[in-house]
Amino acid sequence: MDTAEAFAAIALGAVACDGVLGREEAHALRRHLEYRLPYRDRSDEQMGDLFDRLLTVLRQDGGLPRLIDQALPVLNPEQLETSLALAAQLVHADRVVDDEEHAFLAMLCERMPQGKERCEAIVSAIVALNRDSLAC
Repeated sequence: MDTAEAFAAIALGAVACDGVLGREEAHALRRHLEYRLPYRDRSDEQMGDLFDRLLTVLRQDGGLPRLIDQALPVLNPEQLETSLALAAQLVHADRVVDDEEHAFLAMLCERMPQGKERCEAIVSAIVALNRDSLAC
């Protein structure tokens, strides 16, 4: 797994952690990746191939934890933090976070070398960003 696959794997995990990868979630994932290098230079076919490879790993024994365990060691500390922030954004964007999504973010935080405190700060910032604080 290279860095592009690893980064996309963590984002894919965020949208698939509840066991359902819907069309809307797939589009959100694509939108968040398409402006970043190296994804913005890839064709739809290349992106499809990337996600097909990642989904194959996801569907094998070990599932999501295995996918994440393969991805994390490939990324440098900055990439890890960005991947966590993106995962939190994908999970919190609809402002409804279910138990599986909470568990996924907790699993990421536990497995990242940055430490629990740093990871929780990143997730908290994304929660604040997505909070509808002006709702009456």
